Amino acid sequence: MPTLYVVATPLGNLRDLSPRGRDTLAAVDVVAAEDTRHSQRLLDAFGIRARQLLSVHQHNEQQAAGKIIECLAQGQHVALITDAGTPAISDPGARLVARVREAGYTVSPIPGACAAVAALSVAGIVEGGFRFVGFLPVKTTSRRTALMALAGERDALVFYEAPHRIEPCVADMADIFGGGREILIARELTKLHEEVASMPLAEAGAWFAADANHLRGEFVLIVRGADVPDGIDANALRILDMLLDELPLKTAVRLAATITGAPRKGLYAHALSQRK
Repeated sequence: MPTLYVVATPLGNLRDLSPRGRDTLAAVDVVAAEDTRHSQRLLDAFGIRARQLLSVHQHNEQQAAGKIIECLAQGQHVALITDAGTPAISDPGARLVARVREAGYTVSPIPGACAAVAALSVAGIVEGGFRFVGFLPVKTTSRRTALMALAGERDALVFYEAPHRIEPCVADMADIFGGGREILIARELTKLHEEVASMPLAEAGAWFAADANHLRGEFVLIVRGADVPDGIDANALRILDMLLDELPLKTAVRLAATITGAPRKGLYAHALSQRK
């Protein structure tokens, strides 16, 4: 059956392309690429001659999805790739995948490099889970609003950021999350100038200012989750958060205390921080 293969490509080190990924790119009838010129260099490096290259980027994704569905209808196999890493993870591809699945065709993942997972693997975060956020809004007001909504999240937060926005982004994190929260900064993963550094958010601005090279490259940021108040387990806080979405603060606190048996004073303090 004609299939759309979602193929992860290297972040930087070409040896991170899996043998299965290489074989798939060589075998398909069409390679759909975020930047055809960039992807052509990848294909050339492995001696792969694509039968057809299609451009799929954030500005033409819906139109490109129609073309790919036409290719699949003709019995052709298609591989979707982006400039680096796994497609549809803060990169074009999610809308295209949804359209192809709705059309009744098989979508198959060819796993490999992913910047978020690579950074998490060296973060040393042993408790809880993580929440992938990706890129924050570009405008300052919208970015700060998004960060305020995440301030009480107890799982680690994973962000992507571009070099020209990294300093104001991290400054906003320090202001909203508090300077004591730990941040892991991973830049240029798998590339020649790869660097991973961990520090309190209060120290991140000085770290960037200490070396102009610290501002270069693509970034993954991992911010440790918010602390759980003493004497209150995570389940009680989850229940309180759900109640806060629907009820006035005092009512939500009273009900959460009744349901969970957690101390009302601690729940009230948490509720105030969430509403703030």
